[in-house]
Amino acid sequence: MKNIHLHLVSDATGDTLEQVAKASLAQFPDVTATKHYWPMIRTARHMERIIPEFKDKPGIVMFTLVNKDIEEVLIKACDKNNWPYISVLHGIIRELGHHLGLKSIARPGLQHKMNDEYFERIDAVQYTLMHDDGQCADGLKDADIILVGISRTSKTPTSVYLANKGMKTANVPIIPNQPLPVVLDNLDDKFIVGLINSVDRLVHIRRNRLLSLKENKKTVYVDENAVKQEVHQAQRIMSDRGWPMINVTRRSIEETAGAVMKLKYQFDADKEKTAGE
Repeated sequence: MKNIHLHLVSDATGDTLEQVAKASLAQFPDVTATKHYWPMIRTARHMERIIPEFKDKPGIVMFTLVNKDIEEVLIKACDKNNWPYISVLHGIIRELGHHLGLKSIARPGLQHKMNDEYFERIDAVQYTLMHDDGQCADGLKDADIILVGISRTSKTPTSVYLANKGMKTANVPIIPNQPLPVVLDNLDDKFIVGLINSVDRLVHIRRNRLLSLKENKKTVYVDENAVKQEVHQAQRIMSDRGWPMINVTRRSIEETAGAVMKLKYQFDADKEKTAGE
């Protein structure tokens, strides 16, 4: 394993930089990085003050800086100390400006601006938390997305992820021998998708869940035959109601959310087409 120090410098929150660094490092499994975060660098003087702290742990410098004065101070220090550096946004902004025939306004943090989209995301998160695990069934009519599935099919984390994208997402559990909320029968205009998981994966996850709760007793919750029956029942319910299904067995939360959104775009397009006929 190769160990490196990675300095992440930003004139905003550094969220974009962190995601880019994470995605990039994933392509180098034999490298471990000790990350040092330097967000909210607002002036060239501020940049100058923290440069000495890089010298104790020299490594690669990655930055998202739109202010030329701050960037100049950092690059000059990197050149002087032979620190390799990577500008994450500079090339993209330059090329965009070239193709658009426009000059960027070089103002940091604009993606975090408190506009209508921002407040829509806040509303979506609040809605999603209130409608987790079948709560407040009467409010399902206001959802953008409704996720349905048995226990341990990643309904809650997927809902929260989608909420952070601005989607009001409710999730409803399918519980053995219990009816689903009646309101679901009257939501033909709402996008409802079922999440399923393999029996082996469900048993494994549920056993670990019980162990974390220090409950080792035998229960149908982790009985393979019972889980298999539960999965088949859930698939039958989804199929009978015409709900699309997504198998989450080998998907991350991000991948599941992406699959949900792809199906929703198609659902919305079909609904719009039908309305126009």
